[in-house]
Amino acid sequence: MVKGTSRRVVVVDSPDPHLFEQAIFILRKDVFDREGVSARDVVAEAAELAAHCAKGMTPRRQLRFSALPRWLCTLAGAGGISLVWLAATYL
Repeated sequence: MVKGTSRRVVVVDSPDPHLFEQAIFILRKDVFDREGVSARDVVAEAAELAAHCAKGMTPRRQLRFSALPRWLCTLAGAGGISLVWLAATYL
């Protein structure tokens, strides 16, 4: 939450637009007070972080239990339960 103060931000376009559109990095107040830190270094680091996050967030493939139709799986399950009930009752 920003409370009416100005913030220094770096906005990086996503390397993979399927996951997210942009990445927004809020910079610390003292980031440019350090020696050897330039605006290009900060932008390059932000772009590298966004690319690294996009690599690690590949969409997972949805698992399917069976290639059989659902109605056939339902009948197979009901039949299996019926066999267990019959075996328990008469054996």
